[in-house]
Amino acid sequence: MLRPRIIACLLLSEGGLVKTRRFADPKYVGDPINAVRIFNEKEVDELILLDIDATRQGRSPDHALIARIANECRMPLCYGGGIASEDEVDRIVSLGVEKVSLSAAALADPSLVDRSARRVGTQSIVVTLDLRKAGLLGGLTVVTHNGTRKTGRRPLDLAVEMQSRGAGEIVINMVDRDGEMGGYDLDFVARLREAVTIPVTMLGGAGSLDDISALIRQERIVGAAAGSLFVFKGKYRAVLINYPNRQEKDALLSRASLTA
Repeated sequence: MLRPRIIACLLLSEGGLVKTRRFADPKYVGDPINAVRIFNEKEVDELILLDIDATRQGRSPDHALIARIANECRMPLCYGGGIASEDEVDRIVSLGVEKVSLSAAALADPSLVDRSARRVGTQSIVVTLDLRKAGLLGGLTVVTHNGTRKTGRRPLDLAVEMQSRGAGEIVINMVDRDGEMGGYDLDFVARLREAVTIPVTMLGGAGSLDDISALIRQERIVGAAAGSLFVFKGKYRAVLINYPNRQEKDALLSRASLTA
C-alpha cells in the first residue's frame, strides 16, 4: 500500500486565501505565498490549491500566481480551478505543478480526462468530485461551480468512469462537511474504496488528528486532506497555519497501525 499522505488544502479567491463553510461565507485567512512558506517549514506531505472563483466566473487560471506558488512550493502541488482543456492542463504542469485537478470540465466533457491523461500522464490527473446531500433521504449527488449547480450524477458511478478514462486519483470534497470539522464521512469512503482501485483523497470534515487517524485506520485511505484544521486554531477559529510535526505524524500513523 502507498504511504498515506496528510494533505493541506488551500482555497484561492481574488488572489488571497479564504476558508469557507459548506462552500459559503468565505473568511480571509492570508497570503498564499506566506502560507506556502510556512507549510514548507512544516514539511507538509502535499498541498492542494483550489481557485474557487475561476470556473464559476468563467475565467482562466491565474497563471502568474500559480507560477509564483509552484516556484515557492517545496512539496507536491495539486492545482484546480478554471481548467477546461488539455492545453490548459499542459500549461499548468509546465508551471511546475505536479497534479492538475479537473472537476466541472471533466463532467461536462469526460473525454477531457482521456486527452489530458495522454498528454501529461495519469499520475498528473486528479478528478475532484464535490458531493452534497440530495433530498430528505440523504443520498449524495455531485455538484459543480462551487456547489451552485446540481448534476444529478451518482458519485460512485462517476468515480468508476473517471478511473476508466485515465484519472490517476479521485478527490472527494464533501460540501455539507466543509468547514464543519465534525469528521469525515467514513461510510461513503468504504463504498468508494470498493468501487475504485486508484488512490482516493478525502476532503471535508476533519476537525482533529484523530479524524485523520480514523480515516486511515478504518479505510486504509491514501490521502487525508483538510482545510480548516490546518488554518484555524481553537474554538474561536483564530487564523493560525499549523500542521503535525514529524513526531505527531509518526504517532498518528502508528495509531492507524501504519508505521511511518
